[in-house]
Amino acid sequence: MDIYLWIALGAGLLAILFALLKAGWVARQDAGEPHMAEIAGHIRVGAMAFIRREYSVLVIFVVVVALLLAFGNIVQDKSPLVALSFIVGATCSGLAGFFGMRVATNANVRTAQAARSSLQRALGVAFSGGTVMGMIVVGLGVTGLVLLYLLYNNVIFADRAFGVAKLEEVMEVIAGFSLGASSIALFARVGGGIYTKAADVGADLVGKVEAGIPEDDPRNPAVIADLVGDNVGDVAGMGADLFESYVGAIVGSMIIGASWWSAVLDAGARSALVPIVLPIVLAGVGIIASILGTFFVRTREGANPQTALNIGTFGAGIVMVIASWFVIHAFIPAEVAVPDPAASGGLLHTGASGVFWATICGLAAGIAIGLITEYFTSESRKPAHDLARESLTGAATNIIAGLATGMRSTALPLIVLGVAISLAYNFAGLYGIAIAAVGMLSTTGIQLAVDAYGPIADNSGGIAEMAQLGPDIRRRTDRLDAVGNTTAAIGKGFAIGSAALTALALFSAFVTVVSRKHAISINIMNPNVMAGLLVGAMFPFLFSSFAMRAVGRAAGRMIEEVRRQFKEIPGLLAGEKGVRADYRRCVSIATGGAIREMIAPGLLAVATPVVVGFVFADKSVLGGLLAGVLASGVLMAIFMSNAGGVWDNAKKHIEAGAYGGKGSDAHKAAVVGDTVGDPFKDTAGPSLNILIKLMSVVSLVIAPLL
Repeated sequence: MDIYLWIALGAGLLAILFALLKAGWVARQDAGEPHMAEIAGHIRVGAMAFIRREYSVLVIFVVVVALLLAFGNIVQDKSPLVALSFIVGATCSGLAGFFGMRVATNANVRTAQAARSSLQRALGVAFSGGTVMGMIVVGLGVTGLVLLYLLYNNVIFADRAFGVAKLEEVMEVIAGFSLGASSIALFARVGGGIYTKAADVGADLVGKVEAGIPEDDPRNPAVIADLVGDNVGDVAGMGADLFESYVGAIVGSMIIGASWWSAVLDAGARSALVPIVLPIVLAGVGIIASILGTFFVRTREGANPQTALNIGTFGAGIVMVIASWFVIHAFIPAEVAVPDPAASGGLLHTGASGVFWATICGLAAGIAIGLITEYFTSESRKPAHDLARESLTGAATNIIAGLATGMRSTALPLIVLGVAISLAYNFAGLYGIAIAAVGMLSTTGIQLAVDAYGPIADNSGGIAEMAQLGPDIRRRTDRLDAVGNTTAAIGKGFAIGSAALTALALFSAFVTVVSRKHAISINIMNPNVMAGLLVGAMFPFLFSSFAMRAVGRAAGRMIEEVRRQFKEIPGLLAGEKGVRADYRRCVSIATGGAIREMIAPGLLAVATPVVVGFVFADKSVLGGLLAGVLASGVLMAIFMSNAGGVWDNAKKHIEAGAYGGKGSDAHKAAVVGDTVGDPFKDTAGPSLNILIKLMSVVSLVIAPLL
């Protein structure tokens, strides 16, 4: 069975190599005039300064948690190697964010320059920059997991007799990899979200509303910080988000698959390791499918770039469906009765076809949730148009309608998730749910490439505006940016759907591990479970309040600084020649505020499962807590992300000429609504995706110690 792991490792290394080749190609493209390069340099310096300061704080966190994990496992006579896995997972997540953002900040100015030639060339540069982020994420995820598994199974625990005890120990230490990825992801999402929204709110409220100057106007002191925020929030943050979902789904299915080992072997499989290795192999196949999909992203002048991106995404999905059928039928016996605590009699009858259809359930659910999200948030759809019309009567009606739209948008995605979970379970039990999460995330490489394309296109438009490249170039970059807004909304919907399935897979893995020791049952008739459920349902609201207040405080400082510069720098607002804003001061304010404000919500999320798990003798309380966080967190994440998205695109619909266009009363009301929606869609909402997974994986890692 090691041969398949080596093949998966090869796919992971291929993804990294492909990312490096794309990064080199982007770097060789023309960066334009010196003034353009200077603006891009400010963005790159600001972005890398933020990530360096953020990582300097996270290094301390990683070291402390690793020492605690090692000490706790030694005291309980468990393997301290979980600390090594934690460090590797955190390092891989950090590297993915660092390299992805570095290339994105190289691609933005080159996209703007390419737009001077054609829309097709600009799309090629922006998408190539996004591809680096996507491929680095999946490449490091698969490579890290395979190397750790080979190290533990074939080297460190090689002298142990093969059996359930060895498999359990190997999977217990590998779970630390997922914890490391989740920890970095939460801080990256919260910190990046606070940064980008503090800058965005400051730039919009003082620049657009008070001063009446256009978006991305070089006179606005917060404009560079705003462009930096696109990278730290939507490139590094989203990359870390999907990296930990990707890794969590694979680890969760591997842990559940370990309980299948004897049944699968007895049913005639070539190796008992089949259900453990299969998720990694499917991830490797998904990498190949994603690489192939990138070659289908082509467009022509005047065509819709969204069509080109859709062809690449759906093409990769089709390749994945076909390939997974052959892989699963080659690995899993046609019929097998496997242990499943939720099944009648403790046994579930399934087989290769059941596992395949569970995989398809996840893939289909991800596409469906993305399309639903696109409908509720797209600038060209009815919800955004209706919300724009509500702006005619002021900011209050805009905000009321935006909240209502966000609430309504939760219904269909939750129905899709419920159907997918039910079908996946009926096809292949708890393992089916975990494999559905792997299926949904199997083409993460191209999904994330499409998503990371968005902030690159947005930055290119900002650079074109600041460099005054002319209306034709700005129309092309605006075309790319409009598509980027849609891909960002779809990406957020995809991230939420994958978070729900991944968290459920990790929750199932937690129950599987703890039930061996404590024989717990998550029964809502148990008052302790109900208490945990209610507290868990409250937690996303508490966490969101921390994130929203953090944005408010950081944005307040930014607003004061922008007002100060307009007042104290002579000729700045008038646009006198040679007068420049102090961009660096605004970048420093956003960076300091984000780093300071991200600590409290991050530590709250990590510490809560630990406290509940060790304080309460009834371990089912922790199970109830996780169930409550999952149910409430998914709803809140969809509501906040979609409400923020529709507020943003209603504003853009007015800016395109509807209801009086820019500067009208309707536009001012829409800007206020968008300002409310900014921390919804880019800070609290996306962070909830990670919260529900992080609390599940923390519980999974500490499960052997309870």
